[in-house]
Amino acid sequence: MADAKRYLLGLDAGNTVIKAVLFDLEGRQVALHALDGQSSTPQPGHVERDLGELWENAQLAIRRCIEEAAIDPCQIAAIGCAGHGNGLYLLDRDNAPLIGIQSLDTRAADHAARLKVDKGEVLYELCRQEPWPSQTPVLLAWIKENRPDLYERAGTVLLCKDFVTFKLTGERVSDISDMSGCGLTRMPECVYDETLLAHYGLSDAADLLPRLIQPTDIAGRITAEVAGETGLAEGTPVAGGYFDVIASALGSGVVRNGEASIIAGTWSVNQVFSSDPVNDRSVFMASGFGPGRYVNIESSATSAANLEWYVREFVERGGHHDDPFGHCNARIAEVSPAADDPFFHPFLYGSGQGADFRAGFYGLAGWHTEGHLLRALFEGVLFEHRRHIDVLMGSGVSFERAVLSGGGSRSPVWPQMFADCLGVPITVAETQETGALGAAIGAGIGAGVFAGYDEAVSAMTRARQTFNPDASLKAHFDARYRTYLRLAEAMRPFWEEMRQAASGRK
Repeated sequence: MADAKRYLLGLDAGNTVIKAVLFDLEGRQVALHALDGQSSTPQPGHVERDLGELWENAQLAIRRCIEEAAIDPCQIAAIGCAGHGNGLYLLDRDNAPLIGIQSLDTRAADHAARLKVDKGEVLYELCRQEPWPSQTPVLLAWIKENRPDLYERAGTVLLCKDFVTFKLTGERVSDISDMSGCGLTRMPECVYDETLLAHYGLSDAADLLPRLIQPTDIAGRITAEVAGETGLAEGTPVAGGYFDVIASALGSGVVRNGEASIIAGTWSVNQVFSSDPVNDRSVFMASGFGPGRYVNIESSATSAANLEWYVREFVERGGHHDDPFGHCNARIAEVSPAADDPFFHPFLYGSGQGADFRAGFYGLAGWHTEGHLLRALFEGVLFEHRRHIDVLMGSGVSFERAVLSGGGSRSPVWPQMFADCLGVPITVAETQETGALGAAIGAGIGAGVFAGYDEAVSAMTRARQTFNPDASLKAHFDARYRTYLRLAEAMRPFWEEMRQAASGRK
């Protein structure tokens, strides 16, 4: 086997889908298998998953990926996993699954609001983010207060990808990118801190935290039992892994300070890399993934999920379109931008500015077509990305170009709109599986395949296309963006009235 070709396996565990993707050492995809799991809502606002199903899907995805690639599993040099940040994945004291809470959960909204008022400033100074509903320590504090029976049985706090790593290796570990991304480490040191836990009301939770490692450290190795279940080779090293938004940035080719990653997926994720985390309470969070390597992040659930909703509700009804997203892009291409085009607020799932924010189309006239509606939707999503980027720029970071990934990057229309609106070149990565590739890059570093991040990212990522801004459209987008922001402010009283109506208050 000494002369056999080597590969890296990247796992990407989202809120439902888990993917196993095999890459060669040049970052080219060799095989992929994905499986979709189920979420449950045992009560309003509660979003949970069966951890047994997650592990079963992970095993099957890995096995089928290896079978599709038709390689000897001994050729896999290392494995890395990325997973959605925050939420809460608890093991009991016997290391059995206790509960899996996803990052879409809002059960702790009231607890987060109280904590933000009482401790928001001091918590931000310690961990570079304020409390929010599905933040891991907020959920753990909610469990302590509302489910003391579960809290008493808890043995280890993990995040999504950590649970997969635990099942692969038997090691209870997490990495600094995920733990800093969920507000459980002191920044900028990226270490656990008793004072931080105390401010969350979790002074007794220090023993629940897993061993903390770097993303590229080897967390453990594939056990004999897991080898039999997955088809992997016993002893294959498994790296610590990443908070998925950082993995996606790495897999798209972004790694150096001053570079930017925009992810147009379910969430609007906007990231700028820096040598130090920003200290500005207007910025949603900062996460570290190595010495002198930090990512400053502004995000909300306001991106391509809006298009997915439109396609599901209006395009796919009755199976009328074999290519529903292609249909949407074709309709937009038929429309030339105009100053009085309709507007859209992409708040189907709320906003970081307010949970009561609602989506809506505005300024419709009888001559508008489906293309105008879709262009308004695309533009509204784009403007919310721009609002997040403005917050980042206001904190002192800057960039001259950005890489766009996520489902929105697959559109032939959206990347050019991003370039025209932001006024910078927008690059789209060659691979679509940027999260899995980022996890594989970290695994390659951990296994000694690459000397470090710069070498690994250079070897395994490539650009598919670059979209240069059309200077003639900058003024058009600037004017419409200002109107978009004013419209959101004007709608606040109406959204508050809607919230009160929904809660039964006059």
